Amino acid sequence: MATAGTGHLTGIGARPVPEFDGVHDVWPRGERLRAVREAAAAYKKRFKAQGEVRAVKSVDIAAAPYPVKYAFHNAVSVPTLPLISMINRMIVVQYDDFDGRARTLVFEPTVPDGSAQAPFYRNLQKLTDKVPGGKLLERMVLRYYAEPGDVLRRLGLTPDDIDFCTFDHLHVQDPRMILGSTEVIEGESAARRPLLGGARMLVHNRELATLQSLHPMQWAWYVDGGLDGVAPEKFVTFDGDIELGPGVALLWTPGHTDGNHSLVLNTSDGVWVSSENGISLDNWQPELSRIPGVRRYHDVFGREICPNANTLEDSLDQYDSMVKEKTLADPCKADPRWLQILPSTELAPWKRFWPVVPTFVHGGIAYGEIKSGRR
Repeated sequence: MATAGTGHLTGIGARPVPEFDGVHDVWPRGERLRAVREAAAAYKKRFKAQGEVRAVKSVDIAAAPYPVKYAFHNAVSVPTLPLISMINRMIVVQYDDFDGRARTLVFEPTVPDGSAQAPFYRNLQKLTDKVPGGKLLERMVLRYYAEPGDVLRRLGLTPDDIDFCTFDHLHVQDPRMILGSTEVIEGESAARRPLLGGARMLVHNRELATLQSLHPMQWAWYVDGGLDGVAPEKFVTFDGDIELGPGVALLWTPGHTDGNHSLVLNTSDGVWVSSENGISLDNWQPELSRIPGVRRYHDVFGREICPNANTLEDSLDQYDSMVKEKTLADPCKADPRWLQILPSTELAPWKRFWPVVPTFVHGGIAYGEIKSGRR
């Protein structure tokens, strides 16, 4: 398996981020949080000084159901529907690497058919099929906007334009759907061809290792067999935090999963951060939330974040990681009370789920012009 040590990072025009060396190992835990916050503030200055990405554009892919109890760590304090919808978005980023080569990165190219095979969603589908009114509920929470290939065509790109793809973590993702496989997926008639041409997947070592050997507490959220028949050289793995070029970094944000990482972008409006540590800005800024119970979670427990908590592999690490994200993100130009954090999968602002609707929504991100033929 290719591993992104310093030499390998150089091979893709990337490099490690020294500011975060060792901060996630600091003990005791209160001191670790302080160390993470200070390192993020120090790195932000250097990150912004290096420059901006060439272009970035987000496009919605699909809306899928998600339990309210997970969305805000059981903080919601009034009776609600048990499920809300989360909208997955794909982000295309164009940048120059540190060797000056033009690069195109696709963040979160989710294929809904693959996500549906994660045990959590398979079991939820079985339950929906059985209960009275299940089909009506399904119509309320499911919506399809575009497949990743459709998004590329919409932006004037071809699969051969893509250098890299990545996910903040591999929950409900099937790498075979993206990278292709030499083995036929159960229920299909032929082996999958690569969706993004020769693009390689950037993935944290710990995240890929999790998919290779699941713990029972992780099992429900990962697609069984998702690596079968995928060529190892399709992956570029890395440890810790890396920057891909001026204005774009993948920063390790463990806790939600061991290998979770966040996309960080510098734009003409300042720094944006994207991950699924939260599903709305209410998770990162609970003191501003109008969702019943979320602000109280902040007030009663003295916590500056309210995590997305379907898996708490390490809730303290996730807390620290969300503070890392908050420290890096700049205030929003439209309303400076809110940070420029764009959830990779975001709570749908649909009135049908009131009062569990996001207090503030960015609605996407777009800078510059996405161009074909940059490779």
